Amino acid sequence: ADLRGADLRGANLQNAYLQGADLSCADLRGANLKDADLRVANLWHSNLKNANLEDVNFTAANLESADLRGKLWHSILKNANLEYANLQGADLSYADLRGANFEGANLRGAKLWKSSNQNANFEGADLRGADFWYSSNQNANFEGADLRGAKLEDAYLQDAYLEGAKQ
Repeated sequence: ADLRGADLRGANLQNAYLQGADLSCADLRGANLKDADLRVANLWHSNLKNANLEDVNFTAANLESADLRGKLWHSILKNANLEYANLQGADLSYADLRGANFEGANLRGAKLWKSSNQNANFEGADLRGADFWYSSNQNANFEGADLRGAKLEDAYLQDAYLEGAKQ
């Protein structure tokens, strides 16, 4: 589907099958995308602020520079590109973030409780005040990330790369 620049504010897209869809620059503020399939979709520079993103499958999706401030409980962002995305205050509890690229992303104050972050790239990301309670961060890259005020108690950090990270 070619939905580039579409105005889908408040749309009900629950359980929608949008695998491979082009939603670049789309306005999805407040939309209901619960349980949607957005694998390999292009959401470059899309606005998903306050959208219901619970249980969404974003595997290998392009979310570069997207606004994802909201609730992403149990979402799958495995191998997704989230470079420079805005996830400030987002709730990523129980999310699958394995292999996701968060380079330069804003995750300030984000909640990553019990998330799976193995092999994720947080290079240069703003993680100030982020809460990693019981998250799994094995082999994650935090090079140059800003971790000041981040809560890393009880986080699993085996083989995580923290060189140059601000703490």
